[in-house]
Amino acid sequence: MENVFLSGDRGIGKSSLAHFVRQLCLKESNMLGIHVFLGGVSTPEELVRRVFEQLLKETYTQVWFKKIRDLFGNFIKNVGLFGVSVEFAPPKEQLKGLVHQFPTAIKNVFERIKDETSGLFIILDDINGLADKAEFANWYKSLVDHVATHDRELPLLLMLCGLPERRDTLSNLQPSLMRIFRVVEIERLSDDEVAKFFKEAFGSAKMKIIPDAMKLMVQFSSGLPTLMHEIGDATYWIDTDGLIEAGDAAKGIFAAAENVGQKYLDPKVYRAIRSERYRDILGKLVGTEAPTQTFSKREVEKTLNQEERKVFHNFLRRMRELGVIETDPERGKGAYRFVNRIFPIYIRMQTRATGKR
Repeated sequence: MENVFLSGDRGIGKSSLAHFVRQLCLKESNMLGIHVFLGGVSTPEELVRRVFEQLLKETYTQVWFKKIRDLFGNFIKNVGLFGVSVEFAPPKEQLKGLVHQFPTAIKNVFERIKDETSGLFIILDDINGLADKAEFANWYKSLVDHVATHDRELPLLLMLCGLPERRDTLSNLQPSLMRIFRVVEIERLSDDEVAKFFKEAFGSAKMKIIPDAMKLMVQFSSGLPTLMHEIGDATYWIDTDGLIEAGDAAKGIFAAAENVGQKYLDPKVYRAIRSERYRDILGKLVGTEAPTQTFSKREVEKTLNQEERKVFHNFLRRMRELGVIETDPERGKGAYRFVNRIFPIYIRMQTRATGKR
């Protein structure tokens, strides 16, 4: 059994890389891979249920599906239009038992299909809701220990995908876990790599970018593929003459900020924080002129009223939990920065819109 922790910032491409590795393992080693998305999952029971449900979905169309079908008892349901998909829905008590017997259950599945595949590759993606649960950390440690002592020859590769701070949280809950994982850290792209992407992408459409425009697009991409695609796409549709100038890039960045904000900040922040006090503080973080990328706790406190100061500490903690800001160790204690340069632009846009209303 091998254990990998794929770590990186939001929007860095963890899921895409995991998907690529899964396809590579299938092609090169004939491994059966399943990609399990765990957004919103907070219990080992639901994790295990989703793992086996995804396993069913991946094998449902295979001629050898009947080899494992009976392992799932009568808890398989045909769902979807014309019953073209499946759902795994065991009773709660049976599901709890399956959590404890997970390694044995996985081994039984592999024994049935070992003539069809060389091993199992399970990707547990977006573990953010589980990583701060001691129950999950202890369950995973027990899983690894069981396989190491009872099923050493089981060809199983488990890959966890999550934020760097989630790995730290798991380490605090179960220190021995970090010795288990091969940690793969995805770094943000360098400015040169981002510039190369834009040059080649726009070049394929026979479009050119002047240096000032390139500088803006690189700067606000923050080395994140998600933002690079948003900015590139928005700028492409705004341009009218095949030459990307600074004005085109600026318009593209503002359009991208609106798209990114609506996708990520609206659901996570504006709908998550109901306090008007929090919203007022959020507006003050970005300043009154050009939105700032970094800020000091002490400097922001000077702009707050007495009621806002009372909740400022909790506000900062909440914004960190939501992935909007992070500490800025380069600037010292009490310094923070937005996780990307697009967020403060969108917040400033929202602040101005609210002020006009």
